[in-house]
Amino acid sequence: MEGYELAKACAKALAAKKAKDILLVNVGEQTVVCSYFVIASGTSTTQVRALGDNVEEELEKAGVTALRKEGLREGRWGVVDYGDVVVHIFNEESRLFYYLERLWDSGRNVERYTDDDTGSKG
Repeated sequence: MEGYELAKACAKALAAKKAKDILLVNVGEQTVVCSYFVIASGTSTTQVRALGDNVEEELEKAGVTALRKEGLREGRWGVVDYGDVVVHIFNEESRLFYYLERLWDSGRNVERYTDDDTGSKG
Protein backbone atom coordinates (compact mmCIF):
# COMPACT_ATOMS: atom_id res chain seq x y z
CA MET A 1 0.00 0.00 0.00
CA GLU A 2 1.49 3.33 -1.04
CA GLY A 3 0.71 6.98 -1.55
CA TYR A 4 -2.90 8.02 -1.74
CA GLU A 5 -4.26 4.59 -0.74
CA LEU A 6 -2.10 4.58 2.40
CA ALA A 7 -3.06 8.17 3.24
CA LYS A 8 -6.76 7.27 2.95
CA ALA A 9 -6.28 4.22 5.20
CA CYS A 10 -4.62 6.41 7.83
CA ALA A 11 -7.44 8.97 7.57
CA LYS A 12 -10.04 6.22 7.94
CA ALA A 13 -8.33 4.95 11.12
CA LEU A 14 -8.29 8.50 12.51
CA ALA A 15 -11.97 9.00 11.68
CA ALA A 16 -12.84 5.75 13.46
CA LYS A 17 -11.62 7.34 16.72
CA LYS A 18 -13.38 10.66 16.05
CA ALA A 19 -10.40 12.76 14.99
CA LYS A 20 -11.31 16.30 13.97
CA ASP A 21 -10.53 18.13 10.73
CA ILE A 22 -8.70 15.32 8.91
CA LEU A 23 -6.74 16.54 5.89
CA LEU A 24 -4.74 14.71 3.24
CA VAL A 25 -2.05 16.99 1.84
CA ASN A 26 -0.23 15.92 -1.31
CA VAL A 27 3.31 17.20 -0.76
CA GLY A 28 4.96 15.00 -3.39
CA GLU A 29 5.77 17.93 -5.69
CA GLN A 30 7.12 20.03 -2.80
CA THR A 31 9.44 17.60 -1.01
CA VAL A 32 11.26 14.31 -1.49
CA VAL A 33 10.59 13.28 2.12
CA CYS A 34 7.15 11.78 1.43
CA SER A 35 4.14 11.99 -0.87
CA TYR A 36 1.40 12.77 1.65
CA PHE A 37 0.85 14.34 5.03
CA VAL A 38 -2.26 13.28 6.88
CA ILE A 39 -3.11 15.94 9.46
CA ALA A 40 -5.73 15.57 12.21
CA SER A 41 -6.65 16.95 15.62
CA GLY A 42 -7.64 15.37 18.90
CA THR A 43 -9.48 17.19 21.65
CA SER A 44 -7.24 15.98 24.50
CA THR A 45 -3.83 14.46 25.11
CA THR A 46 -5.55 11.14 25.73
CA GLN A 47 -7.32 11.29 22.39
CA VAL A 48 -4.13 12.27 20.54
CA ARG A 49 -2.45 9.15 21.94
CA ALA A 50 -5.48 6.98 21.12
CA LEU A 51 -5.56 8.30 17.55
CA GLY A 52 -1.91 7.42 17.03
CA ASP A 53 -2.40 3.97 18.53
CA ASN A 54 -5.41 3.30 16.31
CA VAL A 55 -3.61 4.33 13.13
CA GLU A 56 -0.80 1.92 14.00
CA GLU A 57 -3.18 -0.92 14.90
CA GLU A 58 -5.33 -0.57 11.78
CA LEU A 59 -2.38 -0.28 9.41
CA GLU A 60 -0.67 -3.29 11.01
CA LYS A 61 -3.83 -5.30 10.28
CA ALA A 62 -3.31 -4.33 6.63
CA GLY A 63 0.32 -5.44 6.80
CA VAL A 64 1.86 -1.96 7.01
CA THR A 65 4.26 -1.16 9.85
CA ALA A 66 5.29 2.34 10.88
CA LEU A 67 8.94 3.18 10.30
CA ARG A 68 8.95 5.35 13.41
CA LYS A 69 6.76 7.41 15.69
CA GLU A 70 7.49 10.44 17.81
CA GLY A 71 5.73 12.62 20.37
CA LEU A 72 2.52 10.65 20.89
CA ARG A 73 3.24 9.99 24.55
CA GLU A 74 3.13 13.73 25.31
CA GLY A 75 -0.17 14.09 23.45
CA ARG A 76 0.46 17.55 21.94
CA TRP A 77 1.86 16.66 18.51
CA GLY A 78 2.58 13.14 17.45
CA VAL A 79 3.99 11.83 14.20
CA VAL A 80 3.63 8.34 12.73
CA ASP A 81 5.94 7.87 9.75
CA TYR A 82 5.10 5.32 7.05
CA GLY A 83 7.73 6.53 4.60
CA ASP A 84 5.48 7.65 1.74
CA VAL A 85 2.92 9.02 4.22
CA VAL A 86 3.56 10.95 7.43
CA VAL A 87 0.65 11.26 9.87
CA HIS A 88 0.60 14.36 12.10
CA ILE A 89 -1.79 14.26 15.05
CA PHE A 90 -2.14 17.46 17.06
CA ASN A 91 -4.03 18.73 20.05
CA GLU A 92 -6.04 21.76 18.97
CA GLU A 93 -3.65 24.37 20.43
CA SER A 94 -0.56 22.90 18.76
CA ARG A 95 -2.33 22.56 15.43
CA LEU A 96 -3.28 26.22 15.45
CA PHE A 97 0.28 27.19 16.36
CA TYR A 98 2.07 25.12 13.68
CA TYR A 99 -0.69 25.27 11.03
CA LEU A 100 1.04 22.76 8.74
CA GLU A 101 -1.77 22.74 6.22
CA ARG A 102 -1.20 26.43 5.50
CA LEU A 103 2.55 25.90 5.06
CA TRP A 104 2.08 23.08 2.53
CA ASP A 105 -1.08 24.22 0.72
CA SER A 106 -0.40 25.00 -2.94
CA GLY A 107 -4.03 25.76 -3.67
CA ARG A 108 -5.00 22.36 -5.09
CA ASN A 109 -3.25 19.72 -3.03
CA VAL A 110 -5.39 19.58 0.13
CA GLU A 111 -8.28 17.15 0.52
CA ARG A 112 -10.58 17.11 3.54
CA TYR A 113 -11.40 13.55 4.62
CA THR A 114 -15.00 12.84 5.49
CA ASP A 115 -16.53 9.71 7.00
CA ASP A 116 -18.43 9.02 3.78
CA ASP A 117 -14.97 8.65 2.13
CA THR A 118 -15.70 11.11 -0.67
CA GLY A 119 -13.29 13.81 0.46
CA SER A 120 -13.31 17.36 -0.84
CA LYS A 121 -10.56 19.48 -2.28
CA GLY A 122 -9.49 22.80 -0.82
